[in-house]
Amino acid sequence: MEKRIGLIAIVVEKKEAVEKLNMVLHDYGEHIVGRMGIPYHQRNVSVISVVVDASTNIISSLSGKLGMIDGVSIKTVYSKLPKGEEADDNNE
Repeated sequence: MEKRIGLIAIVVEKKEAVEKLNMVLHDYGEHIVGRMGIPYHQRNVSVISVVVDASTNIISSLSGKLGMIDGVSIKTVYSKLPKGEEADDNNE
């Protein structure tokens, strides 16, 4: 199955959600390239970016599980090209 790069943007609005969130991310750890979290104390939220390299099915599954956590909002963006395919420079 083709792999793609995905970026999952996560806003954590309830601190109680953090444990479930980390458990789900741990379960998909083999597909995670990197993660950056920023606490935004003035708004009492945390913003997390997670970069994944996986099939669209796996990325969708991860996104769906994260989105079902109470107190968590997510949005997912996919790369245009599957991993290993390069853009055709002649069509630019």
